[in-house]
Amino acid sequence: MAGHSKFKNITHRKGAQDKKRAKVFTKILREIAVAVAGGITEPQFNPRLRLAILSAKEANLPKDKVEAAIKKASSTTDSGSYEKIRYEGYGAAGIALIVETLSDNRNRTASGIRSTFTKFGGSLGEIGSVSYMFQKMGLITYPSSIKSAEEILDLAIEAGANYCQLIEEEHEIYCSLEDLHTVKDYLEAKIGEAKSAKLIWEPNMTTTLDHGTAKKVLKLIGALEDLDDVQNVWTNLEIPEVF
Repeated sequence: MAGHSKFKNITHRKGAQDKKRAKVFTKILREIAVAVAGGITEPQFNPRLRLAILSAKEANLPKDKVEAAIKKASSTTDSGSYEKIRYEGYGAAGIALIVETLSDNRNRTASGIRSTFTKFGGSLGEIGSVSYMFQKMGLITYPSSIKSAEEILDLAIEAGANYCQLIEEEHEIYCSLEDLHTVKDYLEAKIGEAKSAKLIWEPNMTTTLDHGTAKKVLKLIGALEDLDDVQNVWTNLEIPEVF
């Protein structure tokens, strides 16, 4: 739990840097394009598009760019050429990594992922080699100021969530992946739009490393995130507080 939360906070700080901003926008716009590829442009009828738009709001992606992306994707079949590919592997000291990509060139994506793992002391594994250490779940967040932890807990239980916790300035509400939209819709009807809602890979257990080894893993994660085709990177690394 804590490993995911601390890692999430680190990625948010990285994303705030100007040099990362354009890449973050590009990844979200690609997700929007793929979501619309099925021909449904109305968010209320397209769950994947709803999540992508919420991610855009969280990243402060201008509304006009989101609307333009939806319009463009709905008038072309190009977005349909992207496919979702998952890679699994290991960082230093056997830390598990799951890399989610959207690719229009499987060979290019695989080559980039493999060379990045190798360059930063990791190794690419087979599908299933590390995913058994994780559980795919839904995660919904709200700012801590919206309600007390007790009130959020009551609402989460009513909504059908698995559990929730208060981490720094956010309420984190976890649910099964099948219930993500149901729980999200219930909460939003009660307390307004969520700050974020997404599918995550939550580690069953986290691993703590010494500062030097953890730094190596973080460099690998950062390099993977910089690849154009990579959408998300998940790990079971417990991030030390010193980071």
